[in-house]
Amino acid sequence: MHLLHDAEAPIAEQITFDQFLAVDIRVGTIIAAEPFEKARKPAYRLTLDFGPVIGEKKSSAQITAHYTCEELVGRQVAAVVNFPPRQIGPMMSEVLVLGFPDAAGEVVLFAPDQQVANGVRLF
Repeated sequence: MHLLHDAEAPIAEQITFDQFLAVDIRVGTIIAAEPFEKARKPAYRLTLDFGPVIGEKKSSAQITAHYTCEELVGRQVAAVVNFPPRQIGPMMSEVLVLGFPDAAGEVVLFAPDQQVANGVRLF
């Protein structure tokens, strides 16, 4: 599946509310970030804390254009937590950190604008 990163992309096909609920989007806090030097495109290896039920998960994120490792630690972000793990080079990415493309197509993270508990679900 190829995702369009254009504000003029057509709206996706309608889905049911149950289909929306099938995508489990939660808030987690980035507790570690480091350059992912073996990735094909510039990326970071992230460790995120999703609270006591989900725990810590790892992700590869191509977010190097707008963020440094140092400023990511402690930041809350939204992520899909119920996709199957995906092999990204030598690491297993367990969650998909969410963002929107800026005018140049670089990722801007999707996050709550106020602090919330780790692990809470988007609704």
